[in-house]
Amino acid sequence: MLNANKLMSQGGGLAAVLLKRAATVELDWDVRQKSRFDAVDSEGRRIGVFLPRGTAVRGGDVLVAEDGSLIRVIAAPQPVLVITHCAQHGSPFDLMRAAYHLGNRHVPIELKPDHLKIEPDHVLAAMLRSMHLIVREADEAFEPEGGAYGTQGVGHGHDHDHGDRHAHVHSESHAHGAAPVGPVLHPNAYGGGPDAEPSHEHEHGHSHDHAHR
Repeated sequence: MLNANKLMSQGGGLAAVLLKRAATVELDWDVRQKSRFDAVDSEGRRIGVFLPRGTAVRGGDVLVAEDGSLIRVIAAPQPVLVITHCAQHGSPFDLMRAAYHLGNRHVPIELKPDHLKIEPDHVLAAMLRSMHLIVREADEAFEPEGGAYGTQGVGHGHDHDHGDRHAHVHSESHAHGAAPVGPVLHPNAYGGGPDAEPSHEHEHGHSHDHAHR
């Protein structure tokens, strides 16, 4: 087994010709979110990956093996739910509401300007459809958003210091002696509760599942 214990985020600093020549390994999110795993690359080599704990591997990252060889990571297609807003009976703001409710349940979410992706869950799918969102099944790469305080967020290769122009000097205004309390879901968020508005899912003449593909 060939060990790899170094990760180059998005192959940063490597020449394009080196990336093109590198072996590849195709991994789904279930594997890539782990810091230690075994895999077989495109050259048939068994790779033992040992990264610092808490490290998540993203599609486009490059593993460096102990012999100096490079292995470019490809995010493998996997079953996901793709969530979009209903153009006829909703607005793009519905996606923001969906992301809020999903995040409140600590669900890994891939955020895009015009859609969200989550791993398959029939309960969440029903909740989202009750919010008049379109939910469809697909096999696609999954790159969920990383933690706000971590280094594994998607698509952020720079810090936000900005030369201390807004170095959060106002932080004392948030220190009121009590830890902030997370958002609490309204009981009607899942289409239930005594004060829930009548569902008009069936008043549109269509359901919000696969009818908009």
